[in-house]
Amino acid sequence: MTAVRRSDATRSAIVEAARERFAADGYERATIRAIARDAGIDPSMVMRYYGNKAGLFAAATTIELEVAALVGLPAGNVGTALVEHFLDRWERDEVLTGLLRAGVTNAAGNERMREIFTEQLVSIARETCPDPAEAPHRAALVASQILGMALARYVLGFAPAAEMSRAEVVAWLGPTIQRYLTAEAP
Repeated sequence: MTAVRRSDATRSAIVEAARERFAADGYERATIRAIARDAGIDPSMVMRYYGNKAGLFAAATTIELEVAALVGLPAGNVGTALVEHFLDRWERDEVLTGLLRAGVTNAAGNERMREIFTEQLVSIARETCPDPAEAPHRAALVASQILGMALARYVLGFAPAAEMSRAEVVAWLGPTIQRYLTAEAP
């Protein structure tokens, strides 16, 4: 194995260990030492590749929301499709849930969550809203609903939100998301 391959394997091991540790412990409680131990390497290697905990967190929380797959849907179906899509994402991606936890308790997590949702939701809003100049505002409104439901359902476990069926969540949120994306601005 060449040095480059070993380096790539080490980086991958570090990022995977960091994802798991941040998801399990949150940003504040996760330590470089614990992540290095989980990856089977010396803590100095983590620092060598990522500089500090914030750099490692950014690398470990590179998340593709996969909303590009929704671009091109008929504008009238995007609200429901987005809610279904995000329910799928939250239910299968512990890293995304870990990032949400970190986002409400830590400045680095907050900034990372904001970057991910801003970058990726604006594109879908730009595709569907009547005036593309309004896309950032509409994406922020969509994020407020998506993140609010995720926080209530998957992080805080509010009984009504956590116990609703997927169909109920989609039926309630889909029209709201649709309105945010396609209705005329007030």
